[in-house]
Amino acid sequence: MVSLNLPTFDPKVMQKNGKPVIFDPLRRKYVALTPEEWVRQHFTHYLVAEKGYPQELLANEITINLNGTTKRCDTIVYDAFLAPIMIAEYKSPSVAIKRPVIDQISRYNIALRVQYLTISNGLQHFCCKIDYENQSYFFLKEIPKYDEIVK
Repeated sequence: MVSLNLPTFDPKVMQKNGKPVIFDPLRRKYVALTPEEWVRQHFTHYLVAEKGYPQELLANEITINLNGTTKRCDTIVYDAFLAPIMIAEYKSPSVAIKRPVIDQISRYNIALRVQYLTISNGLQHFCCKIDYENQSYFFLKEIPKYDEIVK
């Protein structure tokens, strides 16, 4: 797999039925090792190890209902009361982060109304904070630490 702009870690990777799989500690199972999954595992490790996000308050591949259809959020971060506070969307390193990706995560937020939206392709990372009161948003300079988003 390609090197990412994220801290390295020692993932559990193996072959299953002749295909590579990686252990997802949040889902507690091995999943297909795709380029997007490579980004997801690195990014969630980064959130836990570097940014202080409690592992038990992150969930991967969460199904939501959006206008009668089901969609899957890549990662949802919860507060101590299990209210969602951040959605993270991942793309393969070969996928540029452009308007369609921002539109996708924005649609997911119609259902969840979180305060933070994060996007990463493993090479570039963006996080914006939504101000519902003033109907605006702004991009942060870096991914915030957990204790900064639960104030």
